[in-house]
Amino acid sequence: MMESQCGPRSAGETADRVGREGPVDGECRTDREGREAREGHEVVDAPEPRDGRVDPAEHDVRWVYQPVEVDLGDGSWALGRISGWWQDAAGRRWCRLRVGRSGRPACWERFDPARVLLLPVSGM
Repeated sequence: MMESQCGPRSAGETADRVGREGPVDGECRTDREGREAREGHEVVDAPEPRDGRVDPAEHDVRWVYQPVEVDLGDGSWALGRISGWWQDAAGRRWCRLRVGRSGRPACWERFDPARVLLLPVSGM
């Protein structure tokens, strides 16, 4: 069982991030994927945005306030927030994710439900 900021999680509720390296300080996950692709690392099903960043059109974004808990990949979890949803032409869901107290700005990442757990917005 792993411990998250919201309490213990069973093995079935944790994300398996074996083989994934974390982002360089200040780097969004999509930036890391672009960097790895440029450096010759294999990135499975990576987006092909110009200059490594995703920039959806304003009218395609559904703005929200969604608290989340994010698996940082080292066995620890952090609270965060999704402020927007977007779907690309290939049908992949993206979220504008900000991890609390990380010092990094919000950025667009492909939504991974095994790594980003949606938390209730109101009453249970």
